[in-house]
Amino acid sequence: MTAVWMRTIEIPMKDPRGMWCENGSGADERLPNYSGVVSSSSLSSGRMLTILQIKNLAVVNELRVEFKPGLNTITGETGAGKSILVGALSLLLGERADKSLVRTGENQCSVECAFALADTAGIDAILAGCGAETCSDGQILLRRTVNTGGGGQAYANGSAVTLGTLKKIGDLLVDMHGPHDHQSLLNPEFQMDILDAFAGLGNDRVSYEKAFDELGELRARRKSLDGDDSSVAEQIDFLSFQAKEIGDAAPVEGEEDQVKAEHSRIANAHHILETADAVCQALTEGESSASDSLAQIQTRLAELAKILPESEEWLSEAKTASVHILELSRTISGFVRGIEPDPDRLQWLDDRLAVYGKLKRKYGKTIAEILAFRDRANERLEDLRTRGKRIAELDRLIAEGDAKVRRMGMAMGKTRRIAAGKLAKKITGELGDLGFSGGSFDITLAGAEPSRSGTDSIEFGFAPNVGETMRPLAVIASSGEISRVMLATKAVLAEHDRIPVMIFDEIDANVGGEMGAAMGGKLARIAARHQVLCITHLPQVAAFGEFHFAVTKETRKDRTFTEIRELSGEERVNEISRMLGGKSSTALTRENAREMIARFSKQDKQASRRE
Repeated sequence: MTAVWMRTIEIPMKDPRGMWCENGSGADERLPNYSGVVSSSSLSSGRMLTILQIKNLAVVNELRVEFKPGLNTITGETGAGKSILVGALSLLLGERADKSLVRTGENQCSVECAFALADTAGIDAILAGCGAETCSDGQILLRRTVNTGGGGQAYANGSAVTLGTLKKIGDLLVDMHGPHDHQSLLNPEFQMDILDAFAGLGNDRVSYEKAFDELGELRARRKSLDGDDSSVAEQIDFLSFQAKEIGDAAPVEGEEDQVKAEHSRIANAHHILETADAVCQALTEGESSASDSLAQIQTRLAELAKILPESEEWLSEAKTASVHILELSRTISGFVRGIEPDPDRLQWLDDRLAVYGKLKRKYGKTIAEILAFRDRANERLEDLRTRGKRIAELDRLIAEGDAKVRRMGMAMGKTRRIAAGKLAKKITGELGDLGFSGGSFDITLAGAEPSRSGTDSIEFGFAPNVGETMRPLAVIASSGEISRVMLATKAVLAEHDRIPVMIFDEIDANVGGEMGAAMGGKLARIAARHQVLCITHLPQVAAFGEFHFAVTKETRKDRTFTEIRELSGEERVNEISRMLGGKSSTALTRENAREMIARFSKQDKQASRRE
């Protein structure tokens, strides 16, 4: 699952220093150019989220965090605001927003982030496709705004984009797993998506889905031709009336605006002529006109020039102004000369506007929609008038389409069956590291009638312990077990996945003790190939983090403020100690925390070397 965010600001411009600022003033600094921040040792040469900045979102007044490559763990007490980080990222990656997100007392909230990427080709293709600025220096900058009046705007590299574009970008940048997403593992459609991702069937699925949708359209057209002769005759009459009404009206793109403009001129002809005449009188034609005044001014300046050479330039400017005054008067006179009250023409314009209003009420909000309606009506008419021929033709196309869909589905099925065994074996291996050393995982495929995902049905099976019968995952797994199965699945897919950033929001829910340590180790292994952001309540998981961030909340002057900061040294020891023993941290819990950090950090490095 990918995520998204929002925020409200004016369109940003890049100043010469490479900083983001509002209105180009430079006063409000934004995201710096991070092309040199990510070191050469960063994973995949810098495929990561570098900065996240939030303003006036929920209880956050202003927050900025710089993430690092590898495993970033995020901790904090319940209610501190950790989920706001995920929510903000979700907005930036295309999720819809609600105006209630704006901090109380503010008019708008904003979120922005920067990603450093080794290869921006995929992102650039999306940006170029919508006319947005492509990436430079290997980074993409995303911003989103939301205001209390509703609405907002999204930006990519400073260009306004749609939420759909953000979603496409997000699909290439982030894989997000929330606290309840493990339940999606029980969904057959999600299970099939996992298998197809592992099998590399992405392009095949796109081609299959296109063929399946085309077949559906053919069947819908075929169904629309069903009915008795009287019903068909009624449809022909009605469609003929609609097509003729639009055809007789002959709507043209842009004509309505022209008609409105001409209608306004003729309807206000008397006022326009009177006002224009008054203006021309004041400019050139009346007594004490601007032209006469400028002539006197030129005479005086000519006298002054004889004794004050500097006034030559003033005289030249006065002459130029006089010429402009004359040109303006001629332009106004020439333009209004063709305007006259014409009741007959005004009536025609009224009637034409009424025609456009009627068409829009019945057939579409725009001329393009009205013309498209006409084309569909004519196409449908052709189908009905040649009903027998069209039925035979559609039946032939449907048979061909059905055969094509089944053929493509069977081809995917063969690839799926080969991949299913390999994926099940790999997930079983990963589960062995997560407390299921004697357990096993299985993927069962069976033939099925064509659906949008193919011609197979799928079922994930799970046997947690040695000697147990393999049963459907949905039947036997607890929430803690499903979380571990999901993590094992993510770990396998991470080896093949090109998405740079993986976010886990409390994937360790309902897990504790040594299982928490096992999950932390698994996350560390994933972080050898991806940047990982993990929100966790478990000290065992937090101790595995290469970088540790703490979210805190405090009240100042009757307002709540959420902040985040990176921990190191004793600060980190104290946070792990708090997670181990609650608020009553003792010397013993701090020593345990110190040992845990040292031990898990060593395991983390060993896992990274193995990767």
